[in-house]
Amino acid sequence: MKEWQSDVLAVQPDADAQEAVRDRINDIVRPTGSFDRLDALVVWLAGWQRTEHPHIDHPAVIVFAGDHGVVVENVSQYPTTATAVAIRMISEGHGTIPVLANEVGASLTVVDCGVGNQTENLRTASALTEEQMQQAWDQGIDVVRNLPETTDLLLLGDVGIGNTTSAAAIACALLGWDPDLVGRGTGVDDETLARKRAVVSDAVFGRSLMEPLECLQVLGGSELVAVAAATVEARRRSIPMVLDGYGATAAVAPLEMILSGVLDHTIAGHLSSEPGHHKLLVAIKKEPLLDFHLGLGQASGAVMTIPILRMAIRAVLDVSTATEIRQR
Repeated sequence: MKEWQSDVLAVQPDADAQEAVRDRINDIVRPTGSFDRLDALVVWLAGWQRTEHPHIDHPAVIVFAGDHGVVVENVSQYPTTATAVAIRMISEGHGTIPVLANEVGASLTVVDCGVGNQTENLRTASALTEEQMQQAWDQGIDVVRNLPETTDLLLLGDVGIGNTTSAAAIACALLGWDPDLVGRGTGVDDETLARKRAVVSDAVFGRSLMEPLECLQVLGGSELVAVAAATVEARRRSIPMVLDGYGATAAVAPLEMILSGVLDHTIAGHLSSEPGHHKLLVAIKKEPLLDFHLGLGQASGAVMTIPILRMAIRAVLDVSTATEIRQR
């Protein structure tokens, strides 16, 4: 896993493509800065897609799923078996994410990273062994390597009962203890929230300081490790990526802590209902595009950004420039 640091930053956005898009933006007939953030997204897409004609024709959604042993601490409204139910619904097209993916014309891949084979309880043991972490890492790498070459946008999601406990534990290990980093997840009551915070506190402070990537092994889950690995491989392949909610953000935050700028090919799709999500996004310097207080995961919030990104592209490529008007 450590070899990813040696080559990933060698892949940088295409500066010429970005400059060409900026030049067009500066020539478009509308007040300067009126579409400022949307224009910046188009420049971002152009750089990572390596073209002055950015597009979202073949977006790909990947949902990683895994079970968390910390559920035995009664930190969720649902049993571990609910993960398998959610995956079955998604795979059969009955869940939320297949409906949303179909609406925007995105392919959908579900990757089983250990459903039915839960991690250890992170409160009392390392969630994953080194071998298990490597296996999950390889799964994340492989699924991105096998994407069609036409893939022009990647959206990663996670499913796993107990994953907001893992996300909070990772966030606390990276940022320091803050009870606001531990949210209600599946909508737990006050008593369960207090128990969840105690579990996270014990998991983080019952151990010596950890390296950022070690946090994923000790406090994370197989699906979160796979999200991190897929993000690294997307950077290697210069595929722009939209981050989803708290789980996916916690999964990639250690990467940024280790190697600043490694997440430049990503944007934050949305701000979830988990209070810790905002604090983690601030730490990795990402501003969410949407804020609908979503709490589902599964890349559902990330997918909602596709129509906005497509409109932003059209507002740059299809709106006339002053030069074009003079040449008519």
